[in-house]
Amino acid sequence: MQDFGAAFLHAFELLLSFDPDLMEIVGLSLEVSLIAVAIAAIVGMPLGALLAVLRFPGRGAVLVVLNAFMGLPPVVVGLMVYLLLSRAGPLGLLQLLYTPAAMIVAQCLLVMPIVAALTRQTVEDLHREYDEQLRAFGIGPLGRVATLLWDGRYSLLTALLAGFGRASAEVGAVLIVGGNIDHVTRVMTTAIALETSKGNLALALGLGVVLILIAMAVNALVLALRNTADRLSYA
Repeated sequence: MQDFGAAFLHAFELLLSFDPDLMEIVGLSLEVSLIAVAIAAIVGMPLGALLAVLRFPGRGAVLVVLNAFMGLPPVVVGLMVYLLLSRAGPLGLLQLLYTPAAMIVAQCLLVMPIVAALTRQTVEDLHREYDEQLRAFGIGPLGRVATLLWDGRYSLLTALLAGFGRASAEVGAVLIVGGNIDHVTRVMTTAIALETSKGNLALALGLGVVLILIAMAVNALVLALRNTADRLSYA
């Protein structure tokens, strides 16, 4: 019990002193996750909006696949990216394996289906509501996508935050493609797993506290954005 108490005390000392190793790990984690979410948003939001607005043969099958991809096991995504980026893979010449770039690719593949699916649902609801007005103004499909994305921007931000939560908590895929290399690809989740196995509970607990704080901040932002969207809808 005394050991656990000392570990908690040391963990808070690391946090309050802004321990360089801890800050480096947290910084890399945020960098990788934020870039992955940004890329996922650039691709996933227009894709989800197009699926909401357009009607075409096979659309139902595409939606089934998209929803299925939301539950992709992270280790499977990590394995796919590993095979692509390994020396024998089609992208091996880029030499991205065991780099932060490989981790961004893996996280992006995990987050993009979530962003696209949530965007599709939000835009589809808005499209039903404003369909007659959009037709009356003669706005085409691309114009509808842009208009509805802007109108649903507050709700769509919650989709991005959900994607960020998934990315920041990911361990399996980034461990496979990043290798958990110290000062290179070590992020919060992989560091927690490693330091716990080594018995270094102080650093693991410190990183765990940071992850919890990030999760709380994300949920607080989601709630604030929903409240803002509700107020604007009733204004």
